[in-house]
Amino acid sequence: MQYAEKTTVSVEKTKAEIERILQKYGAEQFIHGWDANKAVVMFRLGGRQIKFVLILPDKNDASFQLTPGRQRKRSTEAAFRAWEQACRQRWRALCLVIKAKLEAVESGITTLDDEFMAHIMLPDGSTVAEFMGPQIQIAYEKGEMPKLLPL
Repeated sequence: MQYAEKTTVSVEKTKAEIERILQKYGAEQFIHGWDANKAVVMFRLGGRQIKFVLILPDKNDASFQLTPGRQRKRSTEAAFRAWEQACRQRWRALCLVIKAKLEAVESGITTLDDEFMAHIMLPDGSTVAEFMGPQIQIAYEKGEMPKLLPL
């Protein structure tokens, strides 16, 4: 069972909640938007620019188009409602993640950099995860650490 699988909280209310949470924990900037099946939440906190990319479900996915069990075709309206529910669930999960990370930092359990490392934006607009992911993959495939640059 997924977190907030049956939530009735709208995506709009969740975005507003994320904004309030960020304000509470001292964020200096906040922006959100979407493009096709991706939503983006970005904020600046503690001198860091942080970006979360939320992959939204595909409206044409069979799980929305067909009923569970008998796999009968849903009406267009029913398929849209099922898709909306999946979007609400993902937004609620993102809200939980952001709030938990900020609370862990505020409580002194971890640091901002440690908690948000993968989502910190680099000068080229990519995140640390996007930059390091391929390098980590290569290191595991080769079984060795990347060569360090000479000083």
